[in-house]
Amino acid sequence: MSERETIDKVKDRQGILSKIQNFFTLGYGTKEDLREFDRKLRDLYYAELRDMRHVWEDAYLAALNAGLKGSSSDFKKVIQVLDRVMEKVRHADYGYAGLMDRKGHIREEELAGVFNYDRTLGNDVETMKKAVDKTYSETEAENWTNVPAEVKNIKGLLLAFENKWHDREKQFRPLEI
Repeated sequence: MSERETIDKVKDRQGILSKIQNFFTLGYGTKEDLREFDRKLRDLYYAELRDMRHVWEDAYLAALNAGLKGSSSDFKKVIQVLDRVMEKVRHADYGYAGLMDRKGHIREEELAGVFNYDRTLGNDVETMKKAVDKTYSETEAENWTNVPAEVKNIKGLLLAFENKWHDREKQFRPLEI
C-alpha cells in the first residue's frame, strides 16, 4: 500500500473533530493518528516477541535437562538477541520532531511510509514465531537431531529482523541533501 493510500484510509476513519483539527493545525491530527496506529502495531510486535521469548525459555530448559550441551551457547545467544530486538521495538522512534529540530520536520508521507514499513515486518515476526514454535515442539517430542539447525535458523531470522529494524529510521529521515 502506498503512503497516500495509507493517509487517505486514516483520514476516512477520522471524526468531525479530527477533521476540524486537521484544518486548523495543517494536518497535525492525521500525523497523531498515524503515530498512534504505528505505536499499536509496535506494541503488538513487542507482545509477540515477548511471548516467543517465554516459549524459547521453555525449549532451552528442555534442552538443558536433556543434556544438549553443544547448543547451549546458541540458545543463550537467541535469548540475548530477542531481548535486544524486543527493546528496540518497544522504544523505537515514533516520528516526533521538535520545533527547532536540525534534522527537519517529519511529514505525513514519512509517517505513512514508516507505518507501511512496520506492517511489512509483521511477516518476519510471524516467520520467527512459527520457527520458535517448531523448535519448541521438537524439544517437547525430544527429537534432538534437528534442534541445533533450527536454533541457528532462528538466530539468523532474528539478526535479519534486527537489520531491517535498523533500516526503519531511513523511512523517517532519508539521506537526501
